[in-house]
Amino acid sequence: MPEFTIALAPAGDPDAARLIHRHLALMTSQSPAESCHAQGQSDLEAPGARLFLLRQDGVAIAMGALKSLEGGALELKSMHTVSEARGSGAGRAMLTHLVALARKEAATGVFLETGSAEEFRPSRQLYATLGFVECPPFSTYEEDPLSTFMYLDLSSAS
Repeated sequence: MPEFTIALAPAGDPDAARLIHRHLALMTSQSPAESCHAQGQSDLEAPGARLFLLRQDGVAIAMGALKSLEGGALELKSMHTVSEARGSGAGRAMLTHLVALARKEAATGVFLETGSAEEFRPSRQLYATLGFVECPPFSTYEEDPLSTFMYLDLSSAS
């Protein structure tokens, strides 16, 4: 099993900028603008948002963020693993870390939006393995055939 370290990314972190750039490029290549909900570095460093980097041997290879929502819930944002590290367990490690953090902070639940197209299926399957289920649009999202919305209920003991 590879050894990963996960830490909060400091504001303006160049490794975060590199990963965000790769993530945005991939998301805009896979979704039309009106269905692309990926956020840039300023959004991920804004109040109420926290961006985490996962490193292997000191190299940032994955990221994920949590944003505060009303009612004590969180939104999972910007989950991304560089293509060279896919299948390494980095995405699962990041997701597990973020869900554990949400539990520790007594969040009521974690929402996410991801694509509904075939290329997003591995992500949807990963989320499902940790208990996420499909749900209606949340927060300011609207129904979109290119989006899948998911929710993990943390309000009951697990």
